[in-house]
Amino acid sequence: MMKGLQRKISYRDLPSNFYSEEGKVEFPNVEIFAFNEKLADELGIDDVGQFSGGVEGIAMAYCGHQFGHFSGLLGDGRARLVGEASDGEGRLFELHLKGSGRTAYSRGGDGKATLGSSLREYLVSEAMAALGVPTTRALSVVLTGEKVRRQNIELGAIVCRSGRSHIRVGTFEYAATLGEESMRALADFSIERLYPNAPSHGAERYVYLLSEVAKKQAHLVSKWMSLGFIHGVMNTDNSTISGETIDYGPCAFMDVFHPLKTFSSIDRNLRYAWNKQAEMAHWNLTRFAESILPLLGTTEAEQVKNAEGALGSFEGLFRNYFNTMMAKKFAIELNEETSPFIIESLEMMTEEKVDFTIFFRKLTQFANGDKSQRSSFEASWLKKWTSISDASLFEKMKKVNPIRIPRNHQVERVIQSSNQGDKLAFENLLEAITSPYEENEKWAEYEKAPDGKEVVRRTFCGT
Repeated sequence: MMKGLQRKISYRDLPSNFYSEEGKVEFPNVEIFAFNEKLADELGIDDVGQFSGGVEGIAMAYCGHQFGHFSGLLGDGRARLVGEASDGEGRLFELHLKGSGRTAYSRGGDGKATLGSSLREYLVSEAMAALGVPTTRALSVVLTGEKVRRQNIELGAIVCRSGRSHIRVGTFEYAATLGEESMRALADFSIERLYPNAPSHGAERYVYLLSEVAKKQAHLVSKWMSLGFIHGVMNTDNSTISGETIDYGPCAFMDVFHPLKTFSSIDRNLRYAWNKQAEMAHWNLTRFAESILPLLGTTEAEQVKNAEGALGSFEGLFRNYFNTMMAKKFAIELNEETSPFIIESLEMMTEEKVDFTIFFRKLTQFANGDKSQRSSFEASWLKKWTSISDASLFEKMKKVNPIRIPRNHQVERVIQSSNQGDKLAFENLLEAITSPYEENEKWAEYEKAPDGKEVVRRTFCGT
């Protein structure tokens, strides 16, 4: 498959009730704010002007459980698929405009996006990609020349994001309302796009799909948590079957560590706190299994058995992924004797109110010979760590403990500057966080935790 933009949208191969055709939306004064040249090169795209909103596309239909409650039909209320592009390996990526105007699913909304929410998505998704986390990625941000009212009046913008697929658990919840034929069509489309090694027919084909999605989600959430990342809105409409991170609204990397930390302004019951993300991913997967249940066997007993079998592996997979990642961060060999140390360490980090990223940064420096960092750690904990850590793994700590992350106060500072017409703050932060493991004095300011006045305690989705 050749690299480069294709106007063909494969999603149109599905029955027409899976999407709505959306015409062009013209904006008064389009101006390019950011263009991801590296990603564009990977996809063979050279014209950012194609992503200014004035293009036809389709808005995807999907349902969703939001904070545990079924919300019915949601759909792309401010976004549309506008094309596809393939990389050098022949993998197909969808191109999706957010903030490109009202659609059939806007439900009274304006269909717009702010520059602030667009830049947050650009910065955090590019940081995640640099950190090795599966994610959708931002290709461009363009200003629309409009003003958009949210918490305040902000500049309007459109972000173009790419991803292997924008199909969500909520898409399958929607398909379940259409009947088994539509459900099978969506499942087959998803398998052909994402999981082509599935069996060619029978219940095994769809059990394989469920198992692979569970595996992808277990790996994704373990990566999030090992970096102190909190998604914020892990609703079923924000849970992709590709295992990519999607929707960078009320998300954040923790500063001070606490397992029950949240940032979303609407997560009042701590449903999506840091340490509940694996549980919530499993909850979402259960909704996925319920949606495709008719495909998992010929009898109800067989369907339930196959669903439980596929989902039953999630907890073990997650625990293994997470403990393995944390063991690397601590430079210990994972076994029955050392695995309790990870839990003990997280408890200590909670009590000591340490900065998650800086804690592992200093531990890496200490392991690599900087003994001045000794005072950064509780003495009895450091003594135990010293007794079980493996010096042969110290060098590898540098590859899993980032020096810089996109901290919320830094992102907010960029948004404020950008709304005043200054791109430099955005460009500087982007450069620093997309080389997260590289030692560089010029980026020292981006290593710092926020002071008392800079702390951001709540984030918003931008809709």
